[in-house]
Amino acid sequence: MKRQVLRFVVMAIGLGTTDWAVAADVPAKILDLTHWKLTVPVAGPGSSVAQEIRHPELTAFVDPTTFFVDAKSKGVVFRAPCGGVTTKGSKFPRCELREVYGNAKKESEAVWATDDGVSHVMTATLAVTHLPDYKPHVVCAQIHDAKDDLMMVRLEGHKLFVERNLTGDVGLDSNYALGTFFDLKIEASDGHVKVWYNGTPKLDWEQPRHGCYFKAGCYTQSNVQKGDSPSAYGEVVIRKLALVHTPTSGK
Repeated sequence: MKRQVLRFVVMAIGLGTTDWAVAADVPAKILDLTHWKLTVPVAGPGSSVAQEIRHPELTAFVDPTTFFVDAKSKGVVFRAPCGGVTTKGSKFPRCELREVYGNAKKESEAVWATDDGVSHVMTATLAVTHLPDYKPHVVCAQIHDAKDDLMMVRLEGHKLFVERNLTGDVGLDSNYALGTFFDLKIEASDGHVKVWYNGTPKLDWEQPRHGCYFKAGCYTQSNVQKGDSPSAYGEVVIRKLALVHTPTSGK
């Protein structure tokens, strides 16, 4: 049976009459989603887990409640309510992109290593625009490995930082204001993970790791069991997002 996907009528959410708004009615017209798949906090037909939107559906996909274009910020909104459906093995909902290889005709999960002779870089211009009410925690970008997150860019209240699994946090902004856009660069190469915040180096961490891939969007770190209402939500807006994988010299 052919796989079904969540479908919505393509509409311009809150768009005005500018040329930009007319041209940007779906997220794929704002962000290059060629090498991504999307998880939305909504169950697919006959399923109890969060649904994945892949190519070719992703090129025209929009959900007016979780994944849509915002004309005011000129970005793509990623929203995950605390009562949303989760992925298998996770207790928190997400509206998040996961890196893939290939194109619309042939697609596979991206997997690389931090020491494989390639410089793996993700750059983004983004803002966290809303936090859950009771537990105000949201993740907006990460590198995941074969088993768990390697590092995550996380906001807790006003504290924006890099969270490293089983290692100390690295601060980015101790007084972050919701809605403030920032430039983020994450690079994994030569066995190191590096992070730049608004062009300033913040992290150079030696960490050889395999089975890695990038993620970006809104991974809400709360749910109804944590005390938040089902309608409470996390939200991230992304204006720019790019992936570059370049062989390093001498490798």
